[in-house]
Amino acid sequence: MGVIGKLIGAPGAVTALGEAAMGVAEVFVPSATKRMELSAEAQMAALRQLGEEYQHPALSWFDRFVNGLNRMPRPMLAFGTIGLFTYAMVDPEAFAQRMVGLNAVPEPLWWLLGAIVAFYFGARETHYFRTRGVVSPFAAAEGSREENAALQDWRQG
Repeated sequence: MGVIGKLIGAPGAVTALGEAAMGVAEVFVPSATKRMELSAEAQMAALRQLGEEYQHPALSWFDRFVNGLNRMPRPMLAFGTIGLFTYAMVDPEAFAQRMVGLNAVPEPLWWLLGAIVAFYFGARETHYFRTRGVVSPFAAAEGSREENAALQDWRQG
């Protein structure tokens, strides 16, 4: 560019010409740097919005009560199943009669029950998947390196 500037006699004109060419080129081929900056900006905005969405205000007694009810199905299913085994051993005839009654339930109703249980546990798992913290293996490695007092003593001694 130095030689062209001397030939034309105006170094500022060469700079202006180069900037104009770059501006025209960006019309046809977008700037990769600008695209990355905009992408990072959009991701940060989305993360800020997600963070604001999941801020939990102070819970009222009703919210705590409903949260307690939401925790009941899993233990009830587990203990209920154990209870069925106990019931079958204590009173086999009554248990057999109850199972004959369950055999009379139509198949579409069983499918509906299966879908309800699957969606309940699927939604619960999705909730915990979304609310877990992201752990970086690099942060753990750096933190453990600094916190190891024995290793620091060995390095100094």
